[in-house]
Amino acid sequence: MDIREIQNLIKFVAKSGATEVKLEMDDFKITIKTTTEGAETTYVQHVPMQPAIPQIPVAANPVATTPVAATPVAEAVGDDTSKYITVKSPMIGTFYRKPAPDKPMFVEVGSTISKGDTLCVIEAMKLFNEIESEVSGKIVKVLVDDSSPVEFDQPLFLVDPS
Repeated sequence: MDIREIQNLIKFVAKSGATEVKLEMDDFKITIKTTTEGAETTYVQHVPMQPAIPQIPVAANPVATTPVAATPVAEAVGDDTSKYITVKSPMIGTFYRKPAPDKPMFVEVGSTISKGDTLCVIEAMKLFNEIESEVSGKIVKVLVDDSSPVEFDQPLFLVDPS
């Protein structure tokens, strides 16, 4: 995350009316607090790098991905999963597989989905955003646990389009 992104995040938090936002990435933590007078205070703390536990098997030749606009992104993944499409998170937030704790999950492994079907919900700043499928197919794998934090462009589902 560069300084421009941090400044934009500060402006966004100030306009939203939130008094405090905490963001944790792999290599740093940011806490943004606003006061009633509108003054902004930002704390950036670098966290020592820890080896990440991969959520997907690591491919022999990793495929480079490029960031895209904040919409669910579907891209092919390398090697043995090359026939599958990866649905990625369009935002940072908390991933939920159900609309409410007492409701059934949106999709399960083996579920057939159509373009526009709701796959999950991502909560960001107390707003629940429904993530819709941009492809039709069958859910092969769910890559994130329910109620887990997710990052922008993080893989969420593998979909078999055939």
